[in-house]
Amino acid sequence: MKICRFNHDRIGVVQEDDVYDVTDLFERQLHWPAPLGDAVIGQLEKVLDVVREKLPGIKPLKLSSVRLESPVANPGKIIGAPVNYHAHIEEANGDSEINNGKTFTTLEAYGLFLKANSSLIGTADEIQSAFGGRRTDHEVELAVVIGKKARHVPVEAALDYVAGYTIGLDMSVRGGETPCYRKSPDTYSVLGPWLVTRDEIPDPDNLDLSLHVNGEVRQQANTQLLILNVRRVIAYASALYTLHPGDVIMTGTPAGVGPVLPGDTIKAYVENIATFDIRVAPQFADQVEG
Repeated sequence: MKICRFNHDRIGVVQEDDVYDVTDLFERQLHWPAPLGDAVIGQLEKVLDVVREKLPGIKPLKLSSVRLESPVANPGKIIGAPVNYHAHIEEANGDSEINNGKTFTTLEAYGLFLKANSSLIGTADEIQSAFGGRRTDHEVELAVVIGKKARHVPVEAALDYVAGYTIGLDMSVRGGETPCYRKSPDTYSVLGPWLVTRDEIPDPDNLDLSLHVNGEVRQQANTQLLILNVRRVIAYASALYTLHPGDVIMTGTPAGVGPVLPGDTIKAYVENIATFDIRVAPQFADQVEG
């Protein structure tokens, strides 16, 4: 099932060219202090059967008429896997603007990083390039959305903790600061256009993905090439962090990363999920120069 968030926090099911509004099937009352995690993603597994039952009685909206927001509203953490394709390691070590004097070896040696959840946008928004004098690169990734609390997850059980999958763009300012800083400007995490529940993607380690800028192919690979596959990345992350519903794991980007400029259009694709276009705003954001 394809689950979207649209038109100012409505929850929908996408079927072909239609969206079915199922917002009222979810509990959305405020509780304080709020439990960690995204409340809607945390309910998803138990609500899906009710959604399937009620769907035939709901009048659909046209997909083209709605504004798609990030399918996850409140991720507690956005976790990045910085060097999880061999070809990207090679390209990073060969590009001084990417490596900034470091030598990348393995993901385990380099570790994961966190992106600010305030950097999150959906596909109907625009990317606002930060640091006008610095290079901003695109990075397309398969994004995993966690469905239930997880800690010290064994590799063989890791997919049991997944709510679903979506497309992620991990936008990155190049420079010497830590990735947590350079990858966390507002609008530098894109998710969308919807979440595909895990039952529709039984093997996340065999998905084509690609990215085009202004019609030119920049990145093209398959998740078979991940160094740590999806199960192992989840297990690796859960060994350090307690994962909560709605937490997002960006599983890593393949080779071909490169700069985008104000006014560019990015087309991102992941097999069995979707294709979406998003524009880089025609002006730089009001950011402190570094």
